[in-house]
Amino acid sequence: MIIARHIEPEAKLRSAQTACPYCGVGCGVDIDFRGAEPVAISGSPEHPSNHGRLCVKGQHLLHTLGNDGRLLYPQVAGQRVSWQCALDKVAQGFSDIIARHGPDAVAFYVSGQILTEDYYVANKIMKGYIGSANIDTNSRLCMSSAVSAYKRAFGEDVVPCDYRDLEQTELLVLIGSNAAWTHPVLYQRMERAKRMNPALKVVLVDPRRTPTAELADLHLQISPGSDAGLYNGLLNYLQAEGGLDQAFIDRATEGSEQALAAAANWGLARSAEFCGLSEAQLLTFYQWFNAAERAISFYSMGINQSSSGVDKCQAIINAHLASGKILTPGSGPFSITGQPNAMGGREVGGMANQLAAHMDIDKPDQRQTLQDFWRSPTMASRPGKMAMDLFDDVSAGKIKALWIIGTNPMVSLSNRNAVAAALTRCELVVVSDCVAENDTLAYADIKLPATGWLEKDGTVTNSERRIYRQRGLVAAPGEAKHDWQILAEFARTMGYSGFDYQHPSDVFREWAQLTAHANNGQRQLDLGAISELDQRAYDQLAPQQWPLPKD
Repeated sequence: MIIARHIEPEAKLRSAQTACPYCGVGCGVDIDFRGAEPVAISGSPEHPSNHGRLCVKGQHLLHTLGNDGRLLYPQVAGQRVSWQCALDKVAQGFSDIIARHGPDAVAFYVSGQILTEDYYVANKIMKGYIGSANIDTNSRLCMSSAVSAYKRAFGEDVVPCDYRDLEQTELLVLIGSNAAWTHPVLYQRMERAKRMNPALKVVLVDPRRTPTAELADLHLQISPGSDAGLYNGLLNYLQAEGGLDQAFIDRATEGSEQALAAAANWGLARSAEFCGLSEAQLLTFYQWFNAAERAISFYSMGINQSSSGVDKCQAIINAHLASGKILTPGSGPFSITGQPNAMGGREVGGMANQLAAHMDIDKPDQRQTLQDFWRSPTMASRPGKMAMDLFDDVSAGKIKALWIIGTNPMVSLSNRNAVAAALTRCELVVVSDCVAENDTLAYADIKLPATGWLEKDGTVTNSERRIYRQRGLVAAPGEAKHDWQILAEFARTMGYSGFDYQHPSDVFREWAQLTAHANNGQRQLDLGAISELDQRAYDQLAPQQWPLPKD
């Protein structure tokens, strides 16, 4: 006799969309699930950042999943404790140090890997409730030069370009960027643009010959650090050869006379000698830029990570302002971020010299606007310590409590021995992370388990000012919590009001409302149109590019 046995039907496939966590391009990814198990990943065809493309890192994201090596429970002095015990210890430590030494004796060091909601809550606690601006981010190492130059040029940290410009330009200049490796999906879009328009000229400015050079019509192997001289020479050439857009200069700029006078010292011969190039090479670049109606300068860490990075960024911006090659399709100075949420951190004031919503810490009226909105007891009134200075103050004993969130400064900061000495001396080191062991966790007095990719739930902003959803699609392992949850619970334990968030949509709604509050068109960062989203609408939020005013 043959007896049929019961066979469970195979679970149906379902799909969900989230974001790739690897870089500032901000690709959308579709993940196929069988039951609760993610089984396949692909690029989201309709996502405006990648249109279905994924680089090799994104294609292998599912290989990063699993609980091996995860930090699963809170620990104090190496012993597992409850969340309440751990947060009580953190709050008691911070409170005691603030009482004895003042608010500037504590600090947060955060990361471009965390979500905007996490960043926002951390910034609100430190600047509006503790009353210090000692919160900085590892994005300081890669993006602060671009931020400062944009603010100096435009009055606000705004990136006046988007990815479509890469496909609409006549001249694409890549400066200090090996996009083929660092931003592969954008590089694929550049390659396609070149195929579709063979007249498109590509210039690579880099002392090294990198894989990106394969796309270049002209490779300028300048002397390291000479980028500002290159663009000052370009500004001088534009002035001499009738390449200035005087109508745009008169209508939309100030200070052009001083900038042009300074650039007048950068003739072709001097610029070529300074940059280590032949005059013929330099002249070709300058002629191409002058002749192009549309030009993009696409710059990254080779520009930003410099002791004179702000001036280099400013020189690039000056050439675009003077020539009017800005604010039109295919034109502009385009700084590309490295980490997935470096831009989101910039928006919520995640650096020590900023306030949230592009408000300035050195402007009393804007400090008051923010304090009124938060209904907070205090407000930081001066910039805090920036990344390297922050760790110097820890080493000097001025900062006695440090909370590190989502980053590993023992590896990522430049002087490992100095960081180790600082963490050894620090009275209280708290680390929130998703891994059980790394070089920084070895110094932690208190370890707090945080969620990782595919568990995290919130929003991210990519390099073209586009906000999109990072959706939590799998359950967090052990007792891991989202960073915004951990911070909000810490705030409540400290006795602070205003942190009764139950869902990331609560944080986002408050943040978006802040961008529109008392704005009156003064700041481009305005999310008023999406400031009233309920949880359902937030969960379904499609990628949106700011500014998004209510009207």
